[in-house]
Amino acid sequence: MAVPKRKKSKMKKRQHKAANRYEGVAVTYCPNCHAPAAPHRVCPACGMLRDKQILTVEA
Repeated sequence: MAVPKRKKSKMKKRQHKAANRYEGVAVTYCPNCHAPAAPHRVCPACGMLRDKQILTVEA
């Protein structure tokens, strides 16, 4: 039967359990059009990123 040779440290134990608590990327809203957008990405609705027009989006 397999038995651990060393005690698992508190940090390693917490890192192991942290994977089950991950809830995904938080939704942010574009300051220009208030549409949901991923953080640090170009808004898919209006094409703005940090007050600059990056993409031209046609309606």
